[in-house]
Amino acid sequence: MIELILVTLGVGVIGFLFAPLGLGGGMLFVPLIHYVADWPIDGKLIAVSLILTGVVSWGSGITHRKEKFVDDDKIGIALWGAIPGAILGVMVVQLFDDGIDFIFKSLSLVLISIALSKYLFSVKKPEIIVSEKDENIAGIAIGSGIGGMLSSILAIGAGAIYVPCLEVFGKLKTRLAIGSSLNIMMIVVPIAAISHILILSSNQLELILENLIFIIMLVILTFTGAKLGASFGIKNISENRIRQAFISILVIIWIRYLFDIIL
Repeated sequence: MIELILVTLGVGVIGFLFAPLGLGGGMLFVPLIHYVADWPIDGKLIAVSLILTGVVSWGSGITHRKEKFVDDDKIGIALWGAIPGAILGVMVVQLFDDGIDFIFKSLSLVLISIALSKYLFSVKKPEIIVSEKDENIAGIAIGSGIGGMLSSILAIGAGAIYVPCLEVFGKLKTRLAIGSSLNIMMIVVPIAAISHILILSSNQLELILENLIFIIMLVILTFTGAKLGASFGIKNISENRIRQAFISILVIIWIRYLFDIIL
């Protein structure tokens, strides 16, 4: 009972903290449920993590849309890459099976390093008004495709990829990039979760049904935390502070992946 309480409270806190940053919290959902609730890391856990990540994106994405912090043109371009990427990611998981962890954490390490360097470089530049010609449509689609693939493989929302991609290639301001990232995740993450569920074994599906009430509780608390976090973040946290926090999150992700690969 104590373990269940810790997990339910934990997902609510994760939703609250990650929603204002345009992240789904997937990188924390998996270790939380794995270590505290003692679930093995398999397709079942990946699917549940993606469901919770999708809930965060919906809880926060709706709030950002109401506040007009979205760019539907950039979202549409990103989805052309992100949706096929998510489906491809599920296929890759099936293909590589046991070796998928090392291969794609290594890939994530490289991609996040590139995203982080581009993001930091863009932060140093003075803000200027850009024209439509300055946008890189191919960069948005390809970057989002990589984000969608990593979402399916690593059970994450891939906001760490979408946000800098939208800023660097789409020329969006931080808050607008975050809201657009969340709205991309609102579509891509459910597709990834459903795709994973469709290929689960009968035993894994039975375990999900046995824990259905527990999963529903997690969904409710995650959605509530994300809604509260997004509302609080938009009204009380400056764009500069969100920028700094997001860079910190990217660095943490980079260190975590490097640590996993070395060990």
